[in-house]
Amino acid sequence: MDWQKLTELTAGKEMVVERVRLVESGLKIEGDIELPPLARLPMEEQIFVAAFIKSHGSIKQMEKLFGISYPSVKNRLNRISENFDFIEVNKGTSAAEVLDRLEQGEISAQQAIEELQE
Repeated sequence: MDWQKLTELTAGKEMVVERVRLVESGLKIEGDIELPPLARLPMEEQIFVAAFIKSHGSIKQMEKLFGISYPSVKNRLNRISENFDFIEVNKGTSAAEVLDRLEQGEISAQQAIEELQE
């Protein structure tokens, strides 16, 4: 069974892997093995994260790839990141960062205004 099918079957419910077999050596490991946070995401969110990594973190490329706005990409990434509480990240964006992205043409003036108002 592939990982996508398993993710669909579990429908986001908590699960534990009880047995793992290494194909090359045949070694079997049994126990209650908790899945890492990324593996617990719905398949759609795993694809989104993979696309973000493949685009080298370019929100501009994500906008084009998924046909969504900058704020939509940011909101989705923020929502996904809530599943990773073991990593401490400053959620706020500084005004300087917003203005830098505006200057580089990564966001429009309207998007900069919206972000600065948040």
